[in-house]
Amino acid sequence: MTPLLQARRLVIKIGSALITRNGSGVDDVAIADWARQIARLLKEGRQVALVSSGAIACGMKRLGYSKRPHEIHELQACAAVGQMGLAQIYREAFFTHGVNTAQVLLTHDDLADRKRYLNARSTLETLLKLGVAPIINENDTVVTDEIRFGDNDTLGALVANALEADALIILTDQNGLYTADPRQDKSATLVQEAVAGDARLEDMAGGAGTEIGTGGMLTKVLAARRAAKSGAHTVIASGCEPEVILRLAAGEAIGTLLVSQTEPLAAKKQWLADHLQTAGRLFIDAGAAKALANGKSLLPVGVISLIGEFERGAAVGCIAPDGSEIARGLINYSSSETRRILRHPSQEIEALLGYVDEASLIHRDNLVLLG
Repeated sequence: MTPLLQARRLVIKIGSALITRNGSGVDDVAIADWARQIARLLKEGRQVALVSSGAIACGMKRLGYSKRPHEIHELQACAAVGQMGLAQIYREAFFTHGVNTAQVLLTHDDLADRKRYLNARSTLETLLKLGVAPIINENDTVVTDEIRFGDNDTLGALVANALEADALIILTDQNGLYTADPRQDKSATLVQEAVAGDARLEDMAGGAGTEIGTGGMLTKVLAARRAAKSGAHTVIASGCEPEVILRLAAGEAIGTLLVSQTEPLAAKKQWLADHLQTAGRLFIDAGAAKALANGKSLLPVGVISLIGEFERGAAVGCIAPDGSEIARGLINYSSSETRRILRHPSQEIEALLGYVDEASLIHRDNLVLLG
């Protein structure tokens, strides 16, 4: 039995070689089967975000390329064409099971910039709560660095971090991580379980990807290390295994399990607590201070005043009536917006600003108590 048995929120990454049958064309049958398995998990009350490779490979096939082109503008054209086809295939595969899908195109910068990170996180959180299956891919039509150097293994880890997922499942055309390249070393054995971030794993995982995908086993090991920072366990397994998603979710040991030794709350608390350069301070009343102590979000009605100029997504401190900083968090509104809505109930935000991003100034998931 693996930690995935208790996992309620999963990020599943599927590689290009699987989706496109090593470049011979999009595997509609395989996608339909993965969609069926994910739909079943959704009906069980789990939440699943799918990070899908394959747009460039799909576009290559549709545009008649036999090999991955080298020119960036050609790769971007392939991505633009392929993304249309993939989105339609996924929609039809999930719709058969009564599940809506959403296409979400991200860049690494979207998850590094605090404002865009919160926007992306809020959208993904809402989709998951609505029972929608987000189909996430890198926005290769506008980003060049990711095409040159990136991979969707890393994107899968970043999404797992953003969503504080319990587990990241990386489906590939390999059985998992071996002690050496089994194509060159016949004595290589499958690593069934290890600690994510163990430096020895990187030595085992050397090697590049295929002409269809950009990643190799090393990118998967590095993705597991990144995902572990927010407490997510990672499994690297073959997407060709029958019922692989359902079996993994049921706790069966398949492929390689890379275990996180970090508690999710501890990781976030450490990150926020170490954010020494807060962009502003919110002075809150006694009622708000008590609410935060009880694990509640910070609402605008509880804020008396503020100091500092900041944008949405900035780290700010929460100052209690006695002058002590009792919490830090990522704020949902800029300083100018906050000044307009402080001391007002949440239901008045839209009337005051003309729109509403969140009912809270700082959601409890993005806030940590100090001391």
